[in-house]
Amino acid sequence: MQLLVYIIAYPLLWIIASLPFRLFYLFSDFVYFLVYRVFGYRKKVVVDNIKMAFPEKSDIEVNRITKKFYKHMCDLFLEMIKSLRISEKEIKKRFYVTNAEAIDKYTKAHQSVQLICGHFASYEWAMSLEYHIAHKGYAVYTPLGNKYFDRLVQKIRKRHNAELISRYESMQTIQMHHDTKVLAMYGMASDQSPMPMKAKYWRDFFGINVPVHTGVEFMAKKFDQAVVFIDIQKVKRGYYTATFKEITATPNDYPDYEITDIFTDMLEAQIRKAPEYYLWTHKRFKHRDKHPPGMVK
Repeated sequence: MQLLVYIIAYPLLWIIASLPFRLFYLFSDFVYFLVYRVFGYRKKVVVDNIKMAFPEKSDIEVNRITKKFYKHMCDLFLEMIKSLRISEKEIKKRFYVTNAEAIDKYTKAHQSVQLICGHFASYEWAMSLEYHIAHKGYAVYTPLGNKYFDRLVQKIRKRHNAELISRYESMQTIQMHHDTKVLAMYGMASDQSPMPMKAKYWRDFFGINVPVHTGVEFMAKKFDQAVVFIDIQKVKRGYYTATFKEITATPNDYPDYEITDIFTDMLEAQIRKAPEYYLWTHKRFKHRDKHPPGMVK
């Protein structure tokens, strides 16, 4: 069944990826109409999330953010499909890195990097960073249930020289790279919600106490890797800028969870400036008020 779904879907994906950008975004407008107006995909989750994050905003403001979010979300996921066909020249123009030279000092020091971000703007096109740095690029991800589509996602990343690492194998892979002195940059969106009983740390995010992932900080300290935030901004439809912002090159100089706090504060500030570009469909606040006794808070 998985293969059949893939065989049916792949030609359509290829056609979408081959569309000229003008038609491509017209198609995205049509998808927006279906997703938002007709089906209302996860609309309650989105509205509830925005209201929790911005309790001071009126219903009119929440509605405006919601509409803009759905338009952006449709662009975002179709742009991932577009990656099947987009050229190196085109993606460099549309995903512009403002300060690639900021990574040079880690190259000279032969220090690997934990590149951290949230599900904001175009985290998908960040796969093209390999064109701008000397480090080998890896993205830590959750494998898809359909193995054929999972292979397709890996194929898309490899077109632009990036590799994927399953989050279930990330520690072993990074340990192997460390032992064999591979100079690598590991990209990770670290803003999803861990299970309460597995979370080591809780803190406020938009004034709501939630569990947060600390894996990037843990691995950076274990392997003495720099931690860099990638600030991705949407300039206009189909165009983004990416700026490297160092959190630390000496992670072991920081108390536990301070690096995680710095990242979370940076992410929240980024979202507050343009909330329509954050991925509100995932239930980021689903574990609020479930802080287990004895956990770090």
